[in-house]
Amino acid sequence: MNDEQQLRYSRHLLLNEWSEDAQERLLSSHALVIGAGGLGAPALMYLAGAGVGRITVIDPDTVDLTNLQRQIVHTTARVGEPKVLSVLEQLGQVNPDVEVTPVFAAADPALLAEWVPQADVVLDCTDRFEIRQQINQACRSAGKPLVSASAVRFDGQISVFDPRVPQAPCYACLFPPDQPPPETRCATLGIFAPVVGMMGVVQAGEAIKLLAQDAGVWPDHQGLAGRLLMLDGRTWRWTELRARREPHCPVCGPIHSS
Repeated sequence: MNDEQQLRYSRHLLLNEWSEDAQERLLSSHALVIGAGGLGAPALMYLAGAGVGRITVIDPDTVDLTNLQRQIVHTTARVGEPKVLSVLEQLGQVNPDVEVTPVFAAADPALLAEWVPQADVVLDCTDRFEIRQQINQACRSAGKPLVSASAVRFDGQISVFDPRVPQAPCYACLFPPDQPPPETRCATLGIFAPVVGMMGVVQAGEAIKLLAQDAGVWPDHQGLAGRLLMLDGRTWRWTELRARREPHCPVCGPIHSS
């Protein structure tokens, strides 16, 4: 790191659990963020601020006035612009160390097959069950850790699905593909802005810690693989559920992982 980077990241470097090696690891890492909305907006800001050197963001939407209540990476002046270009502009102002690749398209299996294998960590910041399943499948196939969160109304949840942890479940273990839940989207049900912001920030935190682990930081860190955290934004109470790999999972069960 140069002198300016030493100063920029000094508050991380002061942590006993951190190191220059960890920061160098972030600077050389690639995070793939799928979705630049309520979850993706704060996650992207914190990933860039922390110094994740390469960020690819995939999103097919444009900035709408209704987004600005919670999607803090965008501004009023950018209403009507593609969200990924708004992200490119904003993150460039936050941290010039970061290389941002905007992909103005809807994530589908072909696009995921192109980008997921290139990433060191994937953040699912989408809001549709079908695409979440596709992201999980792509991450499982490529052996990439997936940080997944969701939020609607006053409720949020987050977990990590890491193929490198033998007993850890994948997304399909907890949410079987053939059992889609009722449609729950902010556009129809509403969202308390701080809840989705908190989920996105925790996503960034988990992603940063996963990347730092590769540099030997927190080798015994108790991450969210195998744990589902749920937040009630009315009371700010957290509930934790333990989850194990489902033997008959259609994605990661023994037949499908052989």
